[in-house]
Amino acid sequence: MFDSLADRIREDNHKEVNSTQRVIFWVALTLISIVVFGGLYYGVRMIE
Repeated sequence: MFDSLADRIREDNHKEVNSTQRVIFWVALTLISIVVFGGLYYGVRMIE
C-alpha cells in the first residue's frame, strides 16, 4: 500500500534510463576500471 522512498526512487530511475544508456554506463565503467588498475599494475612493475 505504501511504497518506501527507496523503492520509489529505484522505480523512477529505472524508468528514466533506457537499456542503451545502461550498457554504455557499464562499458565505460569497465574500461575506466581496466585503465586505473592497469596503471596501478604498471606503476608497481616499474618500481620493482
